[in-house]
Amino acid sequence: MSQTIREIMANNVATVTTQDSVIKAAQIMSQYNIGSVPVVENGNLVGMLTDRDIVLRTVAHGGDLSNIQVQQVMTTNVVTATPDMDINQAAQLMASKQIRRLPVLDNKQLVGMVALGDMAIESDHINEAGDALNNISKP
Repeated sequence: MSQTIREIMANNVATVTTQDSVIKAAQIMSQYNIGSVPVVENGNLVGMLTDRDIVLRTVAHGGDLSNIQVQQVMTTNVVTATPDMDINQAAQLMASKQIRRLPVLDNKQLVGMVALGDMAIESDHINEAGDALNNISKP
């Protein structure tokens, strides 16, 4: 019997809002040692902010970072999963979209995150995680 995302996802997810500063978001990423953070409004996922977003859309252009809000640089076209999605399906989705972290939504509410590392920890799914990483790493 196949496992679902619900069984391996992280439930306690650090988030930011659209109005938070990019600096605050970067501090949260640093505190939790993560490379991306979901952007939520009233529990609804409205975007993702990655370390890459911050570097390419703010740092690379210079200027005063303290005045830049998350909504100005976040990614809005977010690929998501549901808690009942099969782990194999999630791994294929992550590979096809070249993403390493997948927000998990239930009725549009953020309920968790699953990362390739979560899949790799489950010995039954190490091949799916490896295949996904291999496809993500392709140019």
